Amino acid sequence: MNISLAIRRNVRERAANHCEYCRLAQSSFPLVSFHVEHVIARQHGGGDDMGNLCLACHWCNLFKGPNLSSLVDGELTRLFNPRMDNWMDHFQVVEGFIVGSTSVGVATANLFNMNDADRVEL
Repeated sequence: MNISLAIRRNVRERAANHCEYCRLAQSSFPLVSFHVEHVIARQHGGGDDMGNLCLACHWCNLFKGPNLSSLVDGELTRLFNPRMDNWMDHFQVVEGFIVGSTSVGVATANLFNMNDADRVEL
């Protein structure tokens, strides 16, 4: 099923044109359109409704893939869910680096490679 243009527009507006994972602004990449992506991938039963969609930069979308979790200190840990989690509860920005302040934040920042040198520079 294709996601309608109206829903895509609503997701983009809800996110204020920022990646809902790393908070990078779409204006930082005028030639690369951010993705309307599934928080829970279709292959895991996620739907095309607004409650399962978010705006993601190309980096976050690429590294996330269909993943729902990652390992933190050997423990399986769920990833940040922008539809149910508050960003400030799980992350903080320290000198341009996104630092996980919970295991969910650590798992997400690590799996999504949020502190790659190019990303930090932006």
